[in-house]
Amino acid sequence: MNLPKFLVPAIAVTVLGVGVYAMLQHNPPAPEQLQGMMEARETDIAPKLTGRVIELLVQEGQRIEKGGLILRIDSPEVAAKMTQASNAAAAAAAVAQKAKNGARPEEIRMAQANFERAQVGVDLARKSFERVDGLYKEGLVAAQKRDEAEANWRSAQGLANAARAQADMARAGARSEDQAAANAQAAQVAGAVQEVEAARAETELKSPVAGEVAKLLAKVGELSPAGVPVITVVDLADQWMLLNVREDQLKRFAVGQEFDATLPALSYQAVRFKVVGSQALPDFATWRATRNNQGYDLRTFEVKAQPLKPIAGARPGMSVLVK
Repeated sequence: MNLPKFLVPAIAVTVLGVGVYAMLQHNPPAPEQLQGMMEARETDIAPKLTGRVIELLVQEGQRIEKGGLILRIDSPEVAAKMTQASNAAAAAAAVAQKAKNGARPEEIRMAQANFERAQVGVDLARKSFERVDGLYKEGLVAAQKRDEAEANWRSAQGLANAARAQADMARAGARSEDQAAANAQAAQVAGAVQEVEAARAETELKSPVAGEVAKLLAKVGELSPAGVPVITVVDLADQWMLLNVREDQLKRFAVGQEFDATLPALSYQAVRFKVVGSQALPDFATWRATRNNQGYDLRTFEVKAQPLKPIAGARPGMSVLVK
């Protein structure tokens, strides 16, 4: 049968479309695969003071516990400050103890002896005045002599009173205000000693966390500045995965959703993850525009997901595949 020439192209296009459709049904396109990366909590540890590293007690790959000793630092400045603070503390403590103890027994006895000697002088001056006063009343001496004898008596009495006060003060010891001031000074110096002790404790750097030594930047003999990290510790038990997702796929990775993924480095081990957070990446990380001349750019979101169970053998940087 001869078909009209204008029907031949239409029939050919139809046959081709049917063939393509059949091929697609037989071999459907492979599902899109996303690639993420494993992460773990890393802690950079730095000393609080500057010093020279004299001993390293860990190496990369070693497991350390919280409070484990990492390295020792030599700091002559801290040693000098400790000597100064210790001497100042000893002096302040001696002053405080002296204020507490008061005068020595010898000083008390000396003050008492001075008072007794002054009292003898008072008695002698009083008797001399009484004799001169009797002669004055009989008209045998002038009034001037009587006045001089009375002045000597009063002066001796004043000296005796002063000697008594000195003896009483020696027995009573230091004033309460002086004792309080001495104690406060001793406490202040003790605080300075504690400060230097804290600095000396920092010459032995200890790990604030448990984990595995990922990086060791310090070397024996090097000068380690204060605040500069010398070691990085990674906690492999605190794991998560980061995945970059287009916003049109974000619904599948909403917070609280769970999904399956595989780790090629662990023989494609299947792991169940749960989304715990997501955030939009900067504009330079956006995906292609939906259309060339109109529409909008697809933003990229960083999804954070944690495994439902810790993954044995997983390390930061391992790839994670999500279909």
